[in-house]
Amino acid sequence: MQRVSPSRRREEPRRSGLLGLPGRLWRGEVPLHDVFWNWAIIGGLAVNGLTTAGMFILLAVERPVAALVIGYVCSVPYNFFIAVAVWRSADRHPSSRRAANIMRYTAAIFLFLISFT
Repeated sequence: MQRVSPSRRREEPRRSGLLGLPGRLWRGEVPLHDVFWNWAIIGGLAVNGLTTAGMFILLAVERPVAALVIGYVCSVPYNFFIAVAVWRSADRHPSSRRAANIMRYTAAIFLFLISFT
């Protein structure tokens, strides 16, 4: 049997599990900067802007139940999920605890406010 030197071993690809990126976000494995800016701020504005527009359109055509579903049932779970992702990613942030805490609380407040206004 031939021995393989440590430098020639094939590295196993990092498995992200069944859920891929959503699983990595949920576990806090995505860098805090990416989660905060890309998913909480930009993604939060996009999701909440689109669902609010959809809600107003549905209210204009007198579909209040559909407006409620589009306005809250679609956006609130996203906001909760991303707030948890930011929180967990901040726990793993390697450098400034102060910066991590600022992003953590900013995301929590921002996502709460845009969920329920």
